[in-house]
Amino acid sequence: MSASVKESLQLQLLEMEMLFSMFPNRGEVKLEDVNVLTNIKRYLEGSREALPPKIEFVITLQIEEPKVKIDLQVTMPHSYPYVALQLFGRSSELDRQQQLLLNKGLTSYIGTFDPGELCVCAAVQWLQDNSASYFLNRRLTYEPSTQPKPVKNTFLRMWIYSHHIYQQDLRKKILDVGKRLDVTGFCMTGKPGIICVEGFKEHCEEFWHTIRYPNWKHISCKHTESVETEGDGKDLRLFHSFEELLLEAHGDYGLRNDYHMNLGQFLEFLKRHKSEHVFQILFGIESKSLES
Repeated sequence: MSASVKESLQLQLLEMEMLFSMFPNRGEVKLEDVNVLTNIKRYLEGSREALPPKIEFVITLQIEEPKVKIDLQVTMPHSYPYVALQLFGRSSELDRQQQLLLNKGLTSYIGTFDPGELCVCAAVQWLQDNSASYFLNRRLTYEPSTQPKPVKNTFLRMWIYSHHIYQQDLRKKILDVGKRLDVTGFCMTGKPGIICVEGFKEHCEEFWHTIRYPNWKHISCKHTESVETEGDGKDLRLFHSFEELLLEAHGDYGLRNDYHMNLGQFLEFLKRHKSEHVFQILFGIESKSLES
């Protein structure tokens, strides 16, 4: 792997050391994969060839005034801090509107950092310094402006891969969350399981956090597509709703190891929705090889 990725991983380990020193108490920093730091160290030492998983964790912040807690969900891409960090703040004491405003403010602040700058510790400090106003003013009133300015939003599309999606309760949760939020896309059940979710960035990131929490381990976001827009994003959507996608399977449904989805049918589905390019990203297989 390139030296830049190894340099990034070394910086990530350094930042994790700083975070553990800032939050020494048990449970304040919860790693999604408890072995991830060890695997990264082995990779950097050369005793592991495969690129280790991304560092993903939750920091629980105690805000003093008012006395509330915020869970900060953090995902470090392999090339962070040279690419953008994925952050999402959540609190049971915030309504949905205030939570979205909080994350907009946090994202805007993190966007001021230059590539190569570590920013998780800074994000923690920003939340400690600025989050109180979002709790104290939960019901905001907006006065109409005489000269309204168009507001730019980020429209995001996330392509999510899981080893499999079988359980009925998990499938129900995914559909319920997708329909509750203002997102469109699909969930392909079986083996592998594929989820596409599209909409405004805040909604997609809330979807991503909600379906993974608290313990869905074998899932990753393989690819994202984003664009700035001043409209409602309707013209950018490839899907009209969020639905479950059921395709033919190879093997007996009762034998999970044999329940492989028909990738040829999935490729045709992607073509109909102008997303054929994602096939190779998800599976490492060129679409032409299925057609030949």
